[in-house]
Amino acid sequence: MLRWIVIFLVIAIISAIFGFGGIAAGAEQIAKILFFIFIVLFVISLLSKLFRK
Repeated sequence: MLRWIVIFLVIAIISAIFGFGGIAAGAEQIAKILFFIFIVLFVISLLSKLFRK
């Protein structure tokens, strides 16, 4: 599960780079949303793995 979160986080960061740079105005909002969603999922995943051990 953590592996999928990291993969989608990297995808969100890459799309954020293109979106925040002004290349595509529509992709900017999507990239921001994906970026923050995957940051939250990544933190939740790390915390859950930490508490399981």
